[in-house]
Amino acid sequence: MRKRIILAIETSCDETAAAVIENGTKILASAVASSQELHKKTGGIIPETAAREQLRCMIPILRETLIQFCPENKNNLPKSLEKIDALAVTYGPGLIGSLLIGVETAKSLSYITKKPLIAINHLHGHILANWLEKKPHQFPSLPGVALIASGGHTELVLTQKKDNQLVFQWLGGTRDDAAGECFDKCARVLDMSYPGGPAIAKASEKVKDKEQFSLPRPMIHQKNLDFSFSGLKTAVVYKVRQLKKNKQWQQKTKNNLAWEIQEAISDVLVEKTIWAARKYQAKSILLGGGVTANQVLREKLKEKRQQFDLFIPPIKLCVDNAAMIGAAAYFIGQTTPWQEIKAEPGLKILHTAEV
Repeated sequence: MRKRIILAIETSCDETAAAVIENGTKILASAVASSQELHKKTGGIIPETAAREQLRCMIPILRETLIQFCPENKNNLPKSLEKIDALAVTYGPGLIGSLLIGVETAKSLSYITKKPLIAINHLHGHILANWLEKKPHQFPSLPGVALIASGGHTELVLTQKKDNQLVFQWLGGTRDDAAGECFDKCARVLDMSYPGGPAIAKASEKVKDKEQFSLPRPMIHQKNLDFSFSGLKTAVVYKVRQLKKNKQWQQKTKNNLAWEIQEAISDVLVEKTIWAARKYQAKSILLGGGVTANQVLREKLKEKRQQFDLFIPPIKLCVDNAAMIGAAAYFIGQTTPWQEIKAEPGLKILHTAEV
């Protein structure tokens, strides 16, 4: 079978990414630029700032990716594009300004090169990241339950194969704050830097003798697959106010509270994921999204996964990247005329596609 090579673009949030993927699994080239340093100054993502950075970085990232792909053509990038079989782009969900940069770039490339264009749901990309850099016998056994946890999403998705198709069924998600959003907001309350997940994880590593903080695990025992993290954030706000009022606010206290925040969020994610896998008789648990780079979450799932196979992408493939979009394009994507593709910031998981 002839190799199929896809040039993929991902710009759903604050990363500008491009990648070249062979047969949905092999990463031939990949480049990512992030505006995270800019957002640290404001304690979170400002959509307009993210979109401006996407615009500034899009062409340099494409150029870097194509040079990685064909270094011999670094002075003749159109020649490298001739070796591409198809283009792929994230068209949602995400920030509308950021999405537009990637979508319009991909549409322009499709028009100029006459290459077919495949529009991909960003969330499907996080699931298909588990197929990257694997041989067919190493692919996840299905049905599988995927946990997608990031700054904007906390979703549980059943992934099945029916009639040579991958079928995605949304099982549940957050009713308010996403897990990553909760990390960010709690870190802000603790006067820690953005992004909150890594800052809280770093502070937690310094804890030796844990103080007896007890934070809520929202909805952890409810027999549903929904999440809610706003109450946890509120509990942290009140706890910090109390500690400061009692003049007990010091670095050790802050570290211990960070440890408990990480424990609370990871406990809920693990409990709900395992419950979903049991309920739907899954063979595998698949992770995706920036929060799943958290080592405590990974270790808890490894410990409690029971009979389920556990698939966790490398950290560089958990955070937003274009390689996962290329994988999704190969395994589940369908070509769409470039004129019909539009950015959809509120896109959901409701999709069936050819394998």
